Amino acid sequence: MGFSDGGMSNNNEVKSTQNDKVLITIAAIKKELAGINDAVFKDIQTSDELVTIIYFSSLIEKLTLHRTVISPLLDEKEDLLKSADVPEKVSLSGILSSITEGKTIVYFHEKNLFITVHTYSPPMSSIIGTDTESSVIGPQDAFTESLQTNLSLIKRRLQNTGLKSEDYTIGTETNTKISVVYMDHIVNKENLNKVLKKLAKIKHPGFNDITVLKQLMDDNPLSPFPQYLSTVRPDAAVTYLLDGRVAILMNNSQAVLICPISFFELFTSPEDYYNRWTTASLLRALRFFGFFLTIILTPTYISVLSHHPEMLPFNVLLNLQESRGKVPFPPVLEVLFMELVIEILREAGTRMPTKIGQTIGIVGGIVIGTAAVEASLVSNILIVLVAISALLSFLSPNFVMSNASRSVRYLFIVAAGMFGLYGQMIAFAWLFHHLLTLTSLGTPFMTPVIPRKWSDYLNSVLRVPTLYRRQKAGISRAQSTKSPPVEKKE
Repeated sequence: MGFSDGGMSNNNEVKSTQNDKVLITIAAIKKELAGINDAVFKDIQTSDELVTIIYFSSLIEKLTLHRTVISPLLDEKEDLLKSADVPEKVSLSGILSSITEGKTIVYFHEKNLFITVHTYSPPMSSIIGTDTESSVIGPQDAFTESLQTNLSLIKRRLQNTGLKSEDYTIGTETNTKISVVYMDHIVNKENLNKVLKKLAKIKHPGFNDITVLKQLMDDNPLSPFPQYLSTVRPDAAVTYLLDGRVAILMNNSQAVLICPISFFELFTSPEDYYNRWTTASLLRALRFFGFFLTIILTPTYISVLSHHPEMLPFNVLLNLQESRGKVPFPPVLEVLFMELVIEILREAGTRMPTKIGQTIGIVGGIVIGTAAVEASLVSNILIVLVAISALLSFLSPNFVMSNASRSVRYLFIVAAGMFGLYGQMIAFAWLFHHLLTLTSLGTPFMTPVIPRKWSDYLNSVLRVPTLYRRQKAGISRAQSTKSPPVEKKE
């Protein structure tokens, strides 16, 4: 679509071309933008005719709009026509593409003339990086507490009218504004309807963060595992939207809720797709198996020493018995004591100011660990195992998943103390049964294990090269329809 920057005589020629060939109406544009709540249609009566301006409020600052469009329309309309882009050929797809790019469309009813004004001015000053989902490779921006800013971060990456955003108000006292975002031609309508039904049933006085909403939407609120993904990274949210998922944004909350989600996707990081597939596969497998190692490492120590010492070679058993020769407690109490100390150090370091918290975490761990061994309260081997287990629990990119692994570990510790390896197997049976029966938005949480979709294995524990990863995830059950056509600019 070509543009001309000529004067009024040039604009008159363009006007006649548009009058002869354009059959586009405001109603047709409204129909295409239906379901996008930040799409604004404003009628302005000038001195000689009616003018309609169309734009996305999340991509344009009000001051910029007033200075570049509204004020010139009311005062110096000729200057606006000279500075604006006037398309020689107008098409509906071209107009929609300009709107999604953050431009303002100005339609003169009497002249039947469409012009485009560059007004793209999303809020940028408050957009910074994130410490909770940091990465070395890829975009470094993160969502903020502003709903409009978060919408603009998504729309900057997805310039497509198929991206729909519907606003709702929840919270009987706080009247918190949320926005349900999805790709209309990709999302599974059944998943979308489930989300809307869950939101309609929620009766809660107030929401300070979207994590409260996530707990109210869980299929199984008693489960320690997160059934929806929360992310503060716009690139991650866009990736899931393109896969057919539904995103929920909340005002005054930095995180964005993604649903449905699978168990394996809780171990993936957006950085995996920017890294080489070999490195990404190695790191992803490390996170996945690290989850199981962190819940069995210290329980296995209890099982072997308390119930099955014959499983270890004699020299190893001799070293273990020597290290805990003066420890007066049984292995299960010894492990529980050290696990609780680690939790106390972690919680204290989190609540304190940053510099003091880092000092407490490092110095406190060294001092307390050394003192506990010298006082014969715990063995030195257990100190190593607890430290490794604590590090493994933080491998998951999802912080809630890290908390879940620590909670499950205590169940394994108690089972190992009571029945040894048999107790651990019973705990494992419960864990797998729970994960296999858990659902996320009504779909199996353990996809691709159930239901089986072979293409999902290419992006589960391991990641194949991007060239071969073309199909969408089975849990999203995305539509197979094509994207709305967008006219290519010349």
